[in-house]
Amino acid sequence: MYRAAVSDLAAPCVASPLVPQLAAGLDTLSVADLAAHLVATITGLAEPDGRGKSTGVAARLAELGFIVGETVRVLHRGPGGREPIAVQVGDTVFALRRFEASCIRVRPSA
Repeated sequence: MYRAAVSDLAAPCVASPLVPQLAAGLDTLSVADLAAHLVATITGLAEPDGRGKSTGVAARLAELGFIVGETVRVLHRGPGGREPIAVQVGDTVFALRRFEASCIRVRPSA
């Protein structure tokens, strides 16, 4: 069963906007920062607190199919461009909260 403390889930993995990250020469970003309809490849998963403390979120995402090498695409976002974020992995569509999407590191496809 999937359980995590609310305080563990509230902190984002990485909070960085798309443009400065790519301009700085970094080639990965989080799904939360990925533009809609852009295809990307998963490069890794991180825990929500960013310090490696296990909350089970990364393991749960891996169980759902968010594994390194899979392609992912943000289909659309909720009201105001926020939550939920509709993400497609393979033939499956998931509705993720922003903190979950920020735990999935991706490299945009050229």
